[in-house]
Amino acid sequence: MRLYQLFFIFLFFLISQTASSIEIVVNEGAEGALPIAIVPFAWKNNNQPGKTDIAAVIRADLRRSGMFSPLAVNTLPARPNLDTPINYERWRGTSAENLVIGDITATSGDRYEVRFKMFDVYTKQQILAYRFSISKRNIRRVAHQISDMIYEKLIGVRGAFDTLIAYVIANNDLKRNKRTYTLAVAESDGFNEQIVLRSKQPIMSPAWSPSGKRLAYVSFEKGRSIIYIQELKTGKRKQVSSFKGINSAPRWSPDGKRLAISISKDGNAEVYILYINSGVLQRITNHYGIDTEPDWAPDGKSIVFTSDRGGKPQLYQINIGPRGRAGNPHRLTFEGNYNSRGSHSPDGNFITYITRENGSFRVASMNLKNGAIQILTQSRLDESPSFSPNGKLIIYATELRGRGVLEVVSVDGALSPQRLRVRSGDVRDPAWSGFRSKK
Repeated sequence: MRLYQLFFIFLFFLISQTASSIEIVVNEGAEGALPIAIVPFAWKNNNQPGKTDIAAVIRADLRRSGMFSPLAVNTLPARPNLDTPINYERWRGTSAENLVIGDITATSGDRYEVRFKMFDVYTKQQILAYRFSISKRNIRRVAHQISDMIYEKLIGVRGAFDTLIAYVIANNDLKRNKRTYTLAVAESDGFNEQIVLRSKQPIMSPAWSPSGKRLAYVSFEKGRSIIYIQELKTGKRKQVSSFKGINSAPRWSPDGKRLAISISKDGNAEVYILYINSGVLQRITNHYGIDTEPDWAPDGKSIVFTSDRGGKPQLYQINIGPRGRAGNPHRLTFEGNYNSRGSHSPDGNFITYITRENGSFRVASMNLKNGAIQILTQSRLDESPSFSPNGKLIIYATELRGRGVLEVVSVDGALSPQRLRVRSGDVRDPAWSGFRSKK
């Protein structure tokens, strides 16, 4: 099957819904997950900002990572806060090795002070403490930042909870006989969804700029595929590739100045580099096969892409030299007759991609240093894998009872898939942002 046909296979499995929001369905964590106690944060007054439960967000974050097994609230032996003593003997009777407590104080207007501390239950030592001054709208974000700090302190790797995901939702409104598509951005756990674009025509392939301030994507709103770049803060956007034929699969270079794209302006889909400010195009591949789905290595020195030049879709790598000069492509994947949609890990040591195994399309990872391959999922129709910015998790789209959902799996396969489920609508094409500024 030709790749230009595959371009549309996974577009959308539509259902008759009109609204959407994401919920988390947490399955089993990884074996050996660290028990930890997160005590509900104490309120210093009655001015609670909305319904956000900081401790609950932290527990959900840590559990979803697969590295932690937070104690259920109803099993906590006590609920100490920063102004009360801790009875460590009682906590040693639980499985938790670490204890997190905190409080929230309204200061002025819509401002709040959030404090937390983490203790080692056995040594009685404080091992982490921080104080935040925030506005009401940042309550959930502070919870993610606390999760990141706990994760980094205990695991030794930067956490990726205070990050964003982008995705596309399709809805059918049978009453109006209309189909709508929505490009949305949300927190890494699917909460606080913000709409970037709505259209009556398909939207595809969102890609984050390195700064996290812009998205590139493909829209069919003018009846054909066109690549746009949109500023998230202002909503301002510009059309950057609208050639005759296919304009697809934009991916940002690490310096944020270029896009790798696949276009068919000369009759056959090839990989090009688009210099964003000047609009200059530089052709990277030249073959009668279909070359598409490029992805930059983190060092900007190579691009992985999908091509059927060998007869079936496979992943190839091409070096990019000074001034964008391209080398000769070499094939990366040899196992199976379908491998596509390669995406690099942030450290450049792995790629994740979609492989066909026993008739099913599944998420796989390849160690680029030794070529080792691991199949990470056991579902039927996976697509669009994207690494978290710390390289520990992969988000992807799959199908559940006839509609698209998002799931997260660990790069080593130890974590059972965790589902970020849209309560209504069909969700596809996830993309995980880089790390956000801590402001």
